[in-house]
Amino acid sequence: MTSTPIERLVAAELDKPVDPRAGAAAAAIAARFPGAARAVLFYGSCLRSGEIDGQMLDFYLIVSSYSAAYGGGWLASANRLIPPNVFPFEADGIAAKYAVLSEADLVRLCRPDAATVSVWARFAQPVRLVWRADPMAAEVVAAAVAQAPESLLALTPAEAADGPLDRWRRGFTLTYGAELRAERGDRPGAIVDFAPDWYRALSVALPDVAPLPGLDRRWRGLRRRGKALTLVRLAKASLTFAGGIDYLVWKIGRHSGTPIVLRPWQRRWPILGAISLLPRLLRSGSIR
Repeated sequence: MTSTPIERLVAAELDKPVDPRAGAAAAAIAARFPGAARAVLFYGSCLRSGEIDGQMLDFYLIVSSYSAAYGGGWLASANRLIPPNVFPFEADGIAAKYAVLSEADLVRLCRPDAATVSVWARFAQPVRLVWRADPMAAEVVAAAVAQAPESLLALTPAEAADGPLDRWRRGFTLTYGAELRAERGDRPGAIVDFAPDWYRALSVALPDVAPLPGLDRRWRGLRRRGKALTLVRLAKASLTFAGGIDYLVWKIGRHSGTPIVLRPWQRRWPILGAISLLPRLLRSGSIR
C-alpha cells in the first residue's frame, strides 16, 4: 500500500517496543471491552521517561463505537457528546488511566479543524500502539495519528525559527495554553527535548506545512473551549473515575509542587470539591 513519508515515520514509531508491563496492561484494558476494543495507545510522561514503577501510565483505548463499547446508556452518550471518557486501571502492580475514543472520533480529533487540541497535541508526540485487534485496526490508528503532527504545524505560526525544533516548541506552548494544565511553564520545551530526533524527523517528513489563515482568532476559540471543556471533563471523570479528585490533587502536586489537602466534604461531593479548588489553584499559578 502506498504511504507518505509522515505515515511511514509514524507507523515505525507506533511499532517500537515498550516495557512488557505496559503491553500487558494494555491487553487487560482491551479485554474489558470484548468485541469493541480496536487498539490501545500508550503515551505521555511514563513513555517519555521509561519509568513504570510508582507511576500512573496513560493509555487511549480505541473502540469501534460507543454503543459497542457500553451497550448504550449514559456512558455511551457522555463519550459521544464530550469525548473521551476516562477510567482507572490497576493490576499486577501497574496503575493507569485510559481514555476511550471511537475510531471515528480518533480520526476527527487528530485533524487541524478539531474543536480542541487535546488529542492531536498528545499524538504529535511519540506514541506506541501496544495492542491492536487486527491489522486493519493498526492501519486506521496509524493513518489518524499521522495527521496529528501536521495539525500542530498547521496551527503554529511560521515565525523566524531559532533552530529546527523551535516551531515545535512554540506549537506545544500554544496547546498548553489551550487547556487548564498543572505542569510547569517549561514543560512544552521539555517535551521536545525528550525526543529531539523525533521532531527533527517530523520536520523532514513535513517540510512544507504552512500555517492556516486566521490563527489568532482560531487560538482564541481553542483556548476558550479548551479551558471550559477541562472543567466539564473533570466533572464527568468524577462519575467514571473512583477517587478522581484524589488523582487530580496528586497530579497537580506532582507537576506543580503545590501541596493540596482535601477536606472530607470535597471527597463526598467531588464535582463541587474539584470546582472549589480552582480559584485557589488559579491564583497560585498551580494551574494555568
